Amino acid sequence: MWLYIVTAVLAFAYWFLIRPHSFWIRRGVPQGKPMPIFGDSWEIIFRKQAPPEVIQKMYNYNKDSRYVGVYQFTIPSLIIRDPELIKQVAVKDFDHFVDHRGFISAEADPLFGNNLLSLRGHKWREMRSTLSPSFTSSKMKYMFSLMSKSGEQFVQHFLKQNENVISVEMKDVLSRFANDIIGNTVFGFECDSLKEPNNEFFVMGKEASDFTSLRKIFVFIGYVVIPKLITFFKISLFSDKMIKYFTRIIKENIESREKYAVVRPDMISLLLEARKNSSKDEEAVIPDAGFATVEESEVDKNQKFRKTQITDEVIASQAFIFFFAGFDSVSSLMCFMAHELAVNLDVQEKLKEEIDNIREKCNGIITYEFIVSMKYMDMVVSETLRKWPNAIATDRICTKPYTIEPKTPYEKPVHLKPNDVIYIPMYAIQRDPKNYPDPDRFDPERFSEENKSKIKPYTFIPFGVGPRSCIGSRFALLETKILFYHLLSHFNIIPIEKTQIPIRFNRKAINMAAEKGFWLGLQRRFQ
Repeated sequence: MWLYIVTAVLAFAYWFLIRPHSFWIRRGVPQGKPMPIFGDSWEIIFRKQAPPEVIQKMYNYNKDSRYVGVYQFTIPSLIIRDPELIKQVAVKDFDHFVDHRGFISAEADPLFGNNLLSLRGHKWREMRSTLSPSFTSSKMKYMFSLMSKSGEQFVQHFLKQNENVISVEMKDVLSRFANDIIGNTVFGFECDSLKEPNNEFFVMGKEASDFTSLRKIFVFIGYVVIPKLITFFKISLFSDKMIKYFTRIIKENIESREKYAVVRPDMISLLLEARKNSSKDEEAVIPDAGFATVEESEVDKNQKFRKTQITDEVIASQAFIFFFAGFDSVSSLMCFMAHELAVNLDVQEKLKEEIDNIREKCNGIITYEFIVSMKYMDMVVSETLRKWPNAIATDRICTKPYTIEPKTPYEKPVHLKPNDVIYIPMYAIQRDPKNYPDPDRFDPERFSEENKSKIKPYTFIPFGVGPRSCIGSRFALLETKILFYHLLSHFNIIPIEKTQIPIRFNRKAINMAAEKGFWLGLQRRFQ
């Protein structure tokens, strides 16, 4: 009897815990050495390495292959390494890879599950078609005054302090800046999170973007491993208090605007216009926000989709994901840029020179056109996004059977079936020496007028690629440029004793975060 039990246990362990990790080997796809049960994710689970480092390690399993096989626990996924193959699956054959992997279902969390990032199939296509007119260059210009006002407010807070060098943890203060911009331009109310550090809007935003808690990590893993069970019990990644708060403030804001006919140059007004089908782009050609701007894909641009009905709940859901992304990812972009400017003073000096010239031209009154005309600013932002992209990787799931045909004698056809997962690792691609020589060096000249045309297509994709790329790229770029225009007009950014050089990643975070924060000094330029 014991022999039968032991044999059954061993057979079960092999079939369900060990054999799945030979999935890619059986298909002739190179892979690493996954750990039983945990697969290639074990170093993240046990906090041995940070997610960007693990992605880089998996990307390098085979440096000559167009793709490599990896495992999230026992679930096989394919990391795409080759730029041409990225174009093929994410653009040319997009209809086979329309959706992101299911993360949080609408049943478990309506606020998060109904946003543009989470929607699938025709629901996503309809929502993207509905929202795209609200994210054009003309709409960014429309919101510029509110964004610039937040930048001025941010700098004035530090100008009032009677210190020559102000030590700041940039993630904290720039999260507050991002919070105030989102509050002002998306949710429709003004706040000053530096003056009022514990205001409810900021506290809720900080809770939403904090992914270091064990509860969130376990829920996140649950959605990967046992999504149906998590959905059945309606376990949300976010607290009920936070969900109710964001839903309430959006609905109250909409009700007030409709009652009193209030119009502000912000996102809610744009979405309310879209609800009335009255949102129109300006006929004039508006210069774009920068080189990294995501263009609406030609794949879907000429197709006509039924417009989604924009209810209060739809507006709340889209506003929340915009806040969620803006609070953390955009503030992180600004933190990495501040750090690079502090440790590359020659770059900072050149950028300040351009800012001073622009200030003189506009007589101190900055406009959208002047901000987007700053070529070196755009080079610095682009190089920051190259070295520190907003997301480590993006995923797609196969929605229709698909075959990756072999291109070399060593490859076999790779047959993908519905729900198979592929990953596009932006962080690793943009740090591949084949794509960017000396990739760890911060060099804005890679994006000069002379050099940016030499960048290989689909090797610079900080906001994703294809029709499902980030709809808010213009907003992120403009917000970042406004912040540094105002900040560097008055301050030098310098390293201080607490500055970590070089940056090391926080192993407890599931996103790209600095181990010891972003401590820097703001030194007055003028006494």
